[in-house]
Amino acid sequence: MLFYQKTNAMKFKLSLTAKIFLGMILGIVVGIILPEQKQIVDGKEITAPQNIFTIGSFSLHTRDLQLLMDIFLRLIKMTIAPLVLSTLVVGIAKVGDKKALGRIGVRTIGYFLFATLLALSLGLILVNVFRPGDLLSASLPPEGTETGINAQMNTLKSFVEHTFPKSVIDAMAHNEILAVLVFSVFFGIAAISLPEHQKSVIIKAMDALAHVMLKLINMVMGFAPYGVFGAMAVLVSKIGWQKLIEVYPYLIFTFYLGLAIFIFVILGAIAVALRLPFVRILKEIRLPFFQAFSTASSESAFAQLIESLKRLGCPEKVINFVIPLGYSFNLDGSIMYMTFASVFIAQAYGIELSFAQQIQMMLILMLTSKGIAGVPRASLVIIAGTLSSFNIPQEGLALLLGIDHILDMGRSGTNIAGNAMAACIISKWEQKNTPEGLET
Repeated sequence: MLFYQKTNAMKFKLSLTAKIFLGMILGIVVGIILPEQKQIVDGKEITAPQNIFTIGSFSLHTRDLQLLMDIFLRLIKMTIAPLVLSTLVVGIAKVGDKKALGRIGVRTIGYFLFATLLALSLGLILVNVFRPGDLLSASLPPEGTETGINAQMNTLKSFVEHTFPKSVIDAMAHNEILAVLVFSVFFGIAAISLPEHQKSVIIKAMDALAHVMLKLINMVMGFAPYGVFGAMAVLVSKIGWQKLIEVYPYLIFTFYLGLAIFIFVILGAIAVALRLPFVRILKEIRLPFFQAFSTASSESAFAQLIESLKRLGCPEKVINFVIPLGYSFNLDGSIMYMTFASVFIAQAYGIELSFAQQIQMMLILMLTSKGIAGVPRASLVIIAGTLSSFNIPQEGLALLLGIDHILDMGRSGTNIAGNAMAACIISKWEQKNTPEGLET
């Protein structure tokens, strides 16, 4: 069940989902109780974190609680590269031959492009219908305002460097997921070309590595409630509980409405058209969805998503091929946010983009949004590069940074739903008989 589990001793214990939810609530409470204090220093207003307790020369402040989330995300990220490598190689090997691999690859990339177009279009429609930027009427921030986003990362040279690794060890060390993915594809194709006795050794080793990494991630997940607690405590302490319900409420509402439309209307319609059990799929992926939502990290739910899809009956060869690819090429929530945020910033400065300009922006984002998984604040990196192309002040990103975590929670959850649906769709296309768990 979602919030509790029945043990052999007929006792009930909290499920991981419930523990994460409880951690989020407790974090909000701590943030409300210990808000950051505003102080005037040298004529400038600054905020200072609350002191929780002091022992001798050691003091623990509210911002220090962020370390809990940092520890959790670092533990998760240390598993992602070897997990992507092992699962994708095994997935390619289980496809069996290059012809079948090509067929699955074409279908997968084709669906990803279709979903990307839908997500970008939805973001564009919503921001034009609701026009949340008009309510802000922002003045232009001073030139050179620090946003923490490196727009230079969004160049052709940078894309190539992040795609084709000069060393797979270096790529894994720096968590360059796309580079690891490219290496894994080449490695997997080479592996299935080997004689059977050599191929079986490599595949067994990679399969064992995948199982070890999944087991390790399950162990790490036990720390998730503490990470969520720390992140929420720091967020609420920093921006104040009032701002949770007052700052940009219209923007937050509009964006989350868009995410809901994408999941329940667009993905729902696709599921109905393909005769997939949409409600069952949503029920099965609730843990990875909530995991990604509460941590604002799609990566944190990678292993849980794979296990959920297995329970739905998706074949491992499809799961192990589609999901690693999806984490670079099918982040629907993040993709929708790119058009939404770009036009929002233009609206905030009173910059009117023509219909042709917005279509051009959408087509640019359709290409530049691919393959940036693993880069911190990936959506904002892409947006920064796009703004300059349309003479929209990059400094406008500062308008979004304060609430980016709140928006990122929704983006991450939607990314999980989008990739789950992609795996289910490819599974149905690849099998003459619908997998038992995906029967309507």
